[in-house]
Amino acid sequence: MDVMTAIKTRRSIRAYKDIPVEDEKLEAVLEAGRLAPSASNRQNLKYVVVRDKALRDKMVDVAHGQKFVGQAPVVIAACAVKTDHIMPCKEFSYPIDVAIAVDHMTLEAVEQGLGTCWIGAFKQDEAKKLLGIPEEAGVVALLPLGYPDVSPDPKPRKSMEEIVSYNKWL
Repeated sequence: MDVMTAIKTRRSIRAYKDIPVEDEKLEAVLEAGRLAPSASNRQNLKYVVVRDKALRDKMVDVAHGQKFVGQAPVVIAACAVKTDHIMPCKEFSYPIDVAIAVDHMTLEAVEQGLGTCWIGAFKQDEAKKLLGIPEEAGVVALLPLGYPDVSPDPKPRKSMEEIVSYNKWL
């Protein structure tokens, strides 16, 4: 599958089949995240891979009751080890670094025949407590991973004319 096909076919999956994710497919998804670029090549990332059903069920409450989080056979907590680095543009690097890595992971998941849903609606303090994540780390996203039970239609996107200008903001 080429990258553009993966981009066009990726969907936010909110229903998963009760089929375990094979180790080699999970490793391919994690490898995609590992290879992602990061600010100053800091590689300030850590993934907590949750396969335990009881723990995934507890994560439903952490994710404000989103039941599909517990339904997915794998949930990946995508974290930054430290949250204090500020880039010269005056932005924190950690949410950007983790976002790039998670995006790589979502596209590799499509390649592997898997589905994901980027979860930003969760209680960070509760996620840290549940998963033993240290205070100085930042949980940027939860990423359920599994075989899709449904494949939603694509969402509408703005036209290129609406989102692109050249040389100046117009």
